[in-house]
Amino acid sequence: MHKQQPFNQYLPDSRTLFSRNPRTARRRRIAVAAALGTVVVCALTWRPARAADEMVIRTMGPISYVCGGVAEDERARLAAQEKSFNMGVLFTQGPTGEYLSDVDVKLTMDDGQEVATFKAGGPRCLIRAPEGSYNIEASYKGQPKTVKISTGTRNVQLRW
Repeated sequence: MHKQQPFNQYLPDSRTLFSRNPRTARRRRIAVAAALGTVVVCALTWRPARAADEMVIRTMGPISYVCGGVAEDERARLAAQEKSFNMGVLFTQGPTGEYLSDVDVKLTMDDGQEVATFKAGGPRCLIRAPEGSYNIEASYKGQPKTVKISTGTRNVQLRW
């Protein structure tokens, strides 16, 4: 019998057609697994910044507002800022008054003119508005609630 000629004479880098270096293949698998692991860890730990997390004062026309107050430190920061705002509202649910966030809020004047629309990132919202009376129309999971509020009122509560 004569010896069969290797096919690698036709391939570059003196590789054979059906074989691979097992060390290189293992390194590639480890690199791919590490890359996928990094992507998964980043995806699980990343979350978009929200106004409640940052306690950012937002402004819409003549209205400014800040929402938050779930954690103790947020409540303390809101209490420190309360003097700069002339209205406040708290969103709760159930008989025990559990805090709510992600409430859709629309602030309108008595004549029905809309002055601000936002999503409350926390249960407590402080609002700075020109002197007058306003209607707060809030909706949580499709259930609307409305309350009339005047400047100077900081303890209004909407409960679902």
